Amino acid sequence: MTTNLIEGATIRKLRIRLLPLLFVLFVLAFIDRINLGFAALTMNSELAITSQQFGFAAGVFFWGYFLFEIPSNLVLHKIGAHVWIARILVTWGAIATATGFVHSAHQLYMARFALGLAEAGYFPGICLYLGYWFRQREKAQAIAWIMIGIPLAIVLGGPISGFILDHTHWFGLGSWRWLLILEGLPAAFFAFLTPVLLPSRPAEAGFLTPEEKAWIAGQLEREDGLKLGGKKQSISVIRTLAHPRVWHIACIGFAHGFASYTFSFWLPQVMKSVLGGQSNTVVGFAVMIPSFAGLIAMILVSRHSDRTLERRYHIAALEAFAGIALLLLGAPHSVLVSLVLFSAVAVGVYSSLPVFFSLPGEFLTGFSAAAGIALVTSVTNLGGFAGPFTVGLIRQKTGSFYPGLICAGIFSLISASLALLLPKRPLFAAGEPLAADDVETNPKALLEES
Repeated sequence: MTTNLIEGATIRKLRIRLLPLLFVLFVLAFIDRINLGFAALTMNSELAITSQQFGFAAGVFFWGYFLFEIPSNLVLHKIGAHVWIARILVTWGAIATATGFVHSAHQLYMARFALGLAEAGYFPGICLYLGYWFRQREKAQAIAWIMIGIPLAIVLGGPISGFILDHTHWFGLGSWRWLLILEGLPAAFFAFLTPVLLPSRPAEAGFLTPEEKAWIAGQLEREDGLKLGGKKQSISVIRTLAHPRVWHIACIGFAHGFASYTFSFWLPQVMKSVLGGQSNTVVGFAVMIPSFAGLIAMILVSRHSDRTLERRYHIAALEAFAGIALLLLGAPHSVLVSLVLFSAVAVGVYSSLPVFFSLPGEFLTGFSAAAGIALVTSVTNLGGFAGPFTVGLIRQKTGSFYPGLICAGIFSLISASLALLLPKRPLFAAGEPLAADDVETNPKALLEES
């Protein structure tokens, strides 16, 4: 079999056998992460939760995520994805379900913090895991096929959540409780399938032939060699966690997380305000529209970024697009104009994500990749705490959503500005060796610049 045939067959098998399961798991993770936004439509009044308290409850999840994310990713790299991801699924499914039984704001805080601890490492673990199977030229698109779970979680979860809120009141429990319980259970179910369906490395993949295993191993070894610049080992975990380039990417992520999680958590309540008292089911269907636009854009943008191997301008343009839309949302509009602007925000914040999370893998490998990806995701998720909490505080003080949306728009523009400071050229030219004198993109120089 020729090299081109082996390449085509191998990539096709990897996409078919790995991405669907990772996609389903990510959909479940994101639903359990943001369904609090839908639950708030009835939960806040029942538990007497203020806007500020809701913002804190939405964001405290990310503190648990932040504290355990780096250790979790290092453990995953050490013991294998199939074991560690199954552990994550069991604990997060149990805690997500238990959140439906809280009776006060403080209990909700504890449940959300525990959920973050339980789920910590899942998404950075996926990014790390994909690096064991896919080259840089397929990385953004592979991440995109999983991360379309973000808008799809809202496209599917919005109507389902709205329907549960309006029609499910079994055994005397409030509908928001059933929302959290029913959407938390599937994660525990999939925990039993993951060890069987998810091999840790290509050498363990029964669906690949020996020739295909050898091909992907050789390709990834070549890329690792380019990243290391002739060194035998990657930089240490400690040096990775202090590296300026890693922190540059993390700061882009923080500003993005501030804007995107503000949008995700507050969208149901803002949408209900725009729709003027429509039912929760109608709100759920309305939330689908911007999310569907973001889903389509995510696929197209990641494909174009992988084909051109350009990351910087893709991220900057999309973040700026979302930021401008958020600024324009900072004043009341008609329902139609608001939906258009919501869709513009969704296109910007969702489609930039796969491109953004392909950045650490351009110059990190091994344990340094595990640590670097986890650090970037941790800091990004701190933005996920700061954004919803700040908007809740602003709404508490002003009585309006719109100043908070303006604040989120400013952070999205900050993210765009920081992205423009990334290297001008990609690390890998498509299919070409790295130029020895390319100081800006030479991995050896990059890893030694600190």
